[in-house]
Amino acid sequence: MWDGSKCDLCGDCLVKCLYVDYDKNKAVAEIKALTEGKEAEILSKCITCCACREYCPTGADPNDLILRAQEKFNAFPVTKKDADGMDLVFQVPSKVLPGDPDKPVLSLCVMERQIPEGALDGQLFEGLTVVKGGEYFCLIGYVHVGKESPIEKGAQKFIDKMASLGKDIIFLHDDCYAMVHAKVKDYGIAVPFRYLHLFEYLRNYLRDHQSSITKLGKRVAYQRPCASRYTPEKDIFLDEIFDLIGVERPPRKYERETALCCTAPIIRVFPELAQKVQAKNIDDAIECGADAIITLCPVCDRILRRPTAARGLTKIFITDLCRMALGEKAFLE
Repeated sequence: MWDGSKCDLCGDCLVKCLYVDYDKNKAVAEIKALTEGKEAEILSKCITCCACREYCPTGADPNDLILRAQEKFNAFPVTKKDADGMDLVFQVPSKVLPGDPDKPVLSLCVMERQIPEGALDGQLFEGLTVVKGGEYFCLIGYVHVGKESPIEKGAQKFIDKMASLGKDIIFLHDDCYAMVHAKVKDYGIAVPFRYLHLFEYLRNYLRDHQSSITKLGKRVAYQRPCASRYTPEKDIFLDEIFDLIGVERPPRKYERETALCCTAPIIRVFPELAQKVQAKNIDDAIECGADAIITLCPVCDRILRRPTAARGLTKIFITDLCRMALGEKAFLE
């Protein structure tokens, strides 16, 4: 949540933004205007990638300031139809597929249709209870239509729903992990259950089954989701996964703090910018010598399927990469 007492008006949050060209004076003027309750240019140029939250060196959370102002002034240039469409995810049928009572729950949120076919097959998730559907929607997606109030309004209900499962929970969707690990703290909501990010679960599984792993010996780039700006510290789990399965993460320009958005939030809003960003992102992955690029977010995976295929860049969902190391799938060239 925005904390003006932490803001020293350094301007880093917007100077470092990869989607606008602001110098320090312009950046500071924009933030000052927002803190005074005024409208500012950044509200209509922000692509809702949440990166400024991570760029802020003091933890003031300018992303929250911008998001709340976008909603106040109705400034994010998404159509009403597209904005209202976010509400439709609550209509996705909800299901609980029971598994071994001694094993945790795998939460898919509303991402089942976006996950590549077969990506959850095999030994990795064997015996887990699976939950999915609108009742398990984590709400963070509202960020991408310039709205904060639906997240706050539904946060407690979401936590209560997950808690009612009575089990440890593995979050496949990065947004869900951001919600329980970071966002609910803004509202003073306690999380009464144990949870893991998918990366941590995969790291633990691979660490416990090292005798089943055949090192891949590949160089793989990573498409980091926007929601990871809330929880960047978990990147260490991916580094450990790569080490366990014999994958090198080659240095590239657009990764970690400087990662580019997959452009899902702006394909309809800023289509020309989206094409340019996708091209930069894919060029960067190719130029660093990667054999493939992996995705964590199912939406990132869907959005990048066509442009990566067009450039001959192999795209792999993170669970499939682990399955390749476990001998369940051949590495895709």
